[in-house]
Amino acid sequence: MNFHLKPLDLSALANDKTDILLVFVTDDFKPAADALSGWIDTTVKHGDFRAKSGASLELYRPTDLQCKRLVLLSLGPGHAADTKKMLSTALTRLKSTEPRQLTLSFLSKPTDAVLRAALSTLCDVSYVYTTTKSKAEVRSLHRVDIFAPLDQALRNTFTQAVATIQGVELAREWGNRPANHATPAKLAQAARALAEFPNTRCKVLGPKAVAALGMGAFQAVAQGSDEPLRFIELRYQGTTKSTAPVVLVGKGVTFDSGGISIKPAAEMDEMKFDMCGAASVLGVFQALGQLQPKINVVGLIPACENLPSGRSVKPGDVVTSMSGQTIEVLNTDAEGRLILCDALTYAARFKPCAVVDIATLTGACVIALGSVRSGLFCNDAALSAALQQAGETSLDPCWSMPLDDEYAQGLKTAFADVANVAGRPGGAITGAKFLQRFAGKAPWAHLDIAGTAWNSGKDKGATGRPVGLLVAYLMALAGKRV
Repeated sequence: MNFHLKPLDLSALANDKTDILLVFVTDDFKPAADALSGWIDTTVKHGDFRAKSGASLELYRPTDLQCKRLVLLSLGPGHAADTKKMLSTALTRLKSTEPRQLTLSFLSKPTDAVLRAALSTLCDVSYVYTTTKSKAEVRSLHRVDIFAPLDQALRNTFTQAVATIQGVELAREWGNRPANHATPAKLAQAARALAEFPNTRCKVLGPKAVAALGMGAFQAVAQGSDEPLRFIELRYQGTTKSTAPVVLVGKGVTFDSGGISIKPAAEMDEMKFDMCGAASVLGVFQALGQLQPKINVVGLIPACENLPSGRSVKPGDVVTSMSGQTIEVLNTDAEGRLILCDALTYAARFKPCAVVDIATLTGACVIALGSVRSGLFCNDAALSAALQQAGETSLDPCWSMPLDDEYAQGLKTAFADVANVAGRPGGAITGAKFLQRFAGKAPWAHLDIAGTAWNSGKDKGATGRPVGLLVAYLMALAGKRV
């Protein structure tokens, strides 16, 4: 989809031959002499449209306007959440008209949050998955023009929002692909394609190189599958080599059956989404490639399948991680933390300023926070605050969770340095406490996206979260360093 930002011109809007002209009207609207203002003024005077939050009106081929459909939406006080809800309702209703071009106009300068909300909603509603369909109905919408009173700050917001959207869509695409179309090898190919961007490199390690590194926990998860594991390393260098990078670590279990501790059959198909943490890292690098911020970022993706076979790791097995710590695998369905712990150890070689891992880690986090906020576990107050602020800014929110040492008591075992599970109580926290053992000295955060990475039911599909949060965090950090 192509986006174009243009300065507000009411005459140009009246002559725009777009399929849908969508106009946001605020409380302080004052009509001018142009045809569009005349239509708005007439509908208000006759009581057909009210300039209050939530009001909407659709007109087909209005006289003196060149658009096929005119849609008036009232922003009211102009909250981003209202914008998202209102626009989603309108676009869902109009989707069946299969518009190719849409014009979105703000009659007064929108806030950054409102503009981001509008653009992301446009993409969410118009998104169509097509990769594995023989007769797919492709996305009809190809061009979106945005008219608004402009300044440089709004232009910058627009640029970042468009790049973020494209990153979100890449993450959604790979999250939605079935496991046989998103193997570890195919995920590595997707990462290599990102190296075509300036200042971006990609390195992929196979089973022999991973074994040489001593990643015994990662290998243990992968050994039950015939699909060879891949360890993916992406590097974006936007500033001097001496500048410490942020390291993003994405869980890349491309299908999770639970292994020997096998999951119930019902809804197991959704375990193709268990690599959404990895997909979010790909999405972030897509956005970085376009935005080219002055920051260094490393992306690490341990990618494998977790399947039962005669070679699979068994409950009670003890494996040795890259850090040298031994782990008793009490539950083979708690595999994400096993592949992540080795990746976190590997991350230390980059001497990072911060490490953030992203994982569909625990069902317990879904119970705790539902699908609204991702769980945030962090050992550094400044990093936690920055991620929470980025989440609010990007409408991709998270919620800070505790990391008290007492939660780690259940991970003790007589047969290894640590067990990989600690029972059901506080399961999201004990999972984070396990990862914290391998986080190293840098400020570290863990985002549990089990509740936010995909939707179930009739709207089943990947959401692309938390690409928005991560891009907002990285861009804010880059801005502070300029």
